[in-house]
Amino acid sequence: MILTVGCAAAFALGLYAVLTRRELVALVAGAELMVGAANVQLVALALSRGADPAEASAFGLLVIAATAAESAVGLALVVTAWRRSRRGRVDEFQEVTG
Repeated sequence: MILTVGCAAAFALGLYAVLTRRELVALVAGAELMVGAANVQLVALALSRGADPAEASAFGLLVIAATAAESAVGLALVVTAWRRSRRGRVDEFQEVTG
C-alpha cells in the first residue's frame, strides 16, 4: 500500500513538472519520472499478484531499456533545438519548420 502511494506521488510530481515547467530539459525529466513511477508500480503489482520474480524483473528491465531509448531521442531533440535556435523554453518556439 505504501509503495502505491509513493509511486502515485512520484507520478504526480512528474505530471506537475510536465504541466508547469517550460524548459525543455525539465519536460524530459518530468516525463522520465512519470515513466519510472509507472514502471515501479507495474513490477510491484505483478509481484503482489504472484508473478515469478524473474519475469517481473525482466519486464521492468524491458521497460527501462525502452525508456532509455526514448530519453536519448528526447534529449537529442532538445540539444538539436538548442543548437539551431539558442532557445531552451517551450513557449519561445512558435512554429516547427524542416
